[in-house]
Amino acid sequence: MYKQLFTLSLLATSISAIAQSEASDNVQKSTDTIDDIEKVVVTGNFRQTTLDQLSASATILNQDRLRSRQPSHVDSILNSIPNVNFAAGASRGRFIQIRGIGERSQFAEPINPSVSFIVDEFDFSGLAASGIIFDTKQLEVYRGPQATLYGTGALAGAVKLSSNETGSEAPDYVEARIGNKDSYRVEAATGDDINTNWGYRVALVHNRSDGFVENTFLNRDDTNNIDETALRFAIDGNVADNSTLALAYRWYDIDNGYDAFSLDNDNRTLSDEPGFDEHQTHAVSARSTTTTGAGDLILIATHASHNIAYGYDEDWTFTGFHPFGYTSFDAYYRDVETQTGEIRFVSSRDAALFNGLTDWTVGAFYKQTEENLLRQYTYLDGDYASEFAPTTTALYLETETRLRDDLTLVAGIRAENYDFDFADNRGLTRDNDTNMLGGKVALQYTLGKHFYYASISRGYKGPGFNPDNRVNDDQRFFDEEYNVNYELGFKGPLLTPDLTARAAVFYMDRTDTQVSDFDVITREDGTAGFIDIIDNADLGTNKGAELELSWLVSDAWQLSASAGYLSATFEGYTLADGTQVNEQRQAQAPKWTGNLYSEYALTDNVTWRVDIDYKDEYRFSDGHNVTSPSTTLVNSELVVNHGNWQTSVWIQNAFDREYYTRGFGGFSNDPRDEYAFEEPYYQLGNGRQFGVTAKYEF
Repeated sequence: MYKQLFTLSLLATSISAIAQSEASDNVQKSTDTIDDIEKVVVTGNFRQTTLDQLSASATILNQDRLRSRQPSHVDSILNSIPNVNFAAGASRGRFIQIRGIGERSQFAEPINPSVSFIVDEFDFSGLAASGIIFDTKQLEVYRGPQATLYGTGALAGAVKLSSNETGSEAPDYVEARIGNKDSYRVEAATGDDINTNWGYRVALVHNRSDGFVENTFLNRDDTNNIDETALRFAIDGNVADNSTLALAYRWYDIDNGYDAFSLDNDNRTLSDEPGFDEHQTHAVSARSTTTTGAGDLILIATHASHNIAYGYDEDWTFTGFHPFGYTSFDAYYRDVETQTGEIRFVSSRDAALFNGLTDWTVGAFYKQTEENLLRQYTYLDGDYASEFAPTTTALYLETETRLRDDLTLVAGIRAENYDFDFADNRGLTRDNDTNMLGGKVALQYTLGKHFYYASISRGYKGPGFNPDNRVNDDQRFFDEEYNVNYELGFKGPLLTPDLTARAAVFYMDRTDTQVSDFDVITREDGTAGFIDIIDNADLGTNKGAELELSWLVSDAWQLSASAGYLSATFEGYTLADGTQVNEQRQAQAPKWTGNLYSEYALTDNVTWRVDIDYKDEYRFSDGHNVTSPSTTLVNSELVVNHGNWQTSVWIQNAFDREYYTRGFGGFSNDPRDEYAFEEPYYQLGNGRQFGVTAKYEF
């Protein structure tokens, strides 16, 4: 595959050279030859482009679409996006899967994320608890490997939150929301021009809810509560005639409960030690852009400090409920420090190569993380402590060549070195140094208002190991994983200018697929214990299609629909218990996903919205066969606009459907049947929620 990528890159360069003699000097980009179908600007790309001219399957939701779902966190949005799923394993759905690829939980083991999670300039991959929605301009989801731009964190794709601009462009507002379960949310944002050169933006949100769990032992209804506060401050301006500087600070204070599992799967728990899911973050970023005749020189630096605490009552009950005195609590405390630095040069039209036909971007990236873990667990002899320090260094290059007025070739390559050091207080030390190569080649063709593309992209994620000292030596390490994605796509109007479509078909070939498994052990007192491990399967195949439609039915009525089809399997894998898997469905990969969104203007000032999500059955884990049944959730709101006021009366999960955000099985935790029957256990999603939101724009 290394040779294939280099060959494709050389071929792209050769085609660019040949094109010099076949095209005129004043060839315009194909983006100039069509009328934009949808002026949605993509920020997750080296060059500014629009969604309808991006050679990738992507979904972008703007402010109005986000607000229609009354979001507090990114997990409340993901169900509406085709071939995207998430797992909770905590108070929030912070583990994201795209096209069936992604992590589902994290305990003692260090993990390498498969989905990049970006907030403005910050790389919060693996830390999606910070995905709080506030003062957000748009949400972008990119399906398929995004290695050229994001590297090792984007094996499956990327999720990016973009905030409102500084200065006087974005509106000042105050918003308040109240709902059942003692829920309320307050958000405010303001910005202005400091002078002709500088502007600022500040935003604050506080979100609280008792949640849907009732702890019958403690007689409390808030042990699975939400309590989140976040702040953003940004300033930018001109430091010289040709240079700008943008500075930002983010603060998160998340103090959520975690009391999710009950023996009867009914959201009525018996825990005497309810768990917690806490996350505090301080993050700063700086971005400078210097414009020259040859292009833009961009420098980006970030630093983030995260304090994370996660714990749960492992026996799910109170002392005395289980025989033999079985009671346990498991808690994980992490301090994570991350620094990133990037230098990027984006060429101007004057600096385009091959007689002005090839735009180019070149850059270097560095990321260093130190993660200190302290685990306190009832069944450990003493506290477990470890230090994990991964470092990423990368070089990348992307070219965009106009072969003809209607034909463009995009070629990108990224070479990355990934190394880590690990040590724990049990005497285990490990280190690794791995070089990985990824990139993308895409051919873009424009025919009138229609845009077609064909692409081959390669993503990767780093190797790792299982640190638990009870893991067998042959399962201690797992190799890096590669994912090659073949994709065909179309964007443009269908039959009528009022109906537009974005469609893609894909085939992904995964090598050394990293899969989650767990080993069940028997403790000295006869109770079950679990070791979470990661291992490599030989091959993984993920194939499917995505379709998104937007239809302006009339001046008053707009419909949007999306559907995702996914067939995801892996083979050549031996489970921890010795079972040989010849072929099996991948976990977190529902065959069908879909969304239907209707927005109807009843009057000039009153709008009715209906939002319906569908998710097919899927397996929760590669290590067991517990599944989530198919689910349809209906949300709706009635919005009234009056001057600067906007009021929304809303309901989510209107029919109070029971659905699950995590599940596992293969054991019994119930002494009432003498642990005789293996049961599936589930973490339930939220039931019916309703309330009122009022927003005032100054």
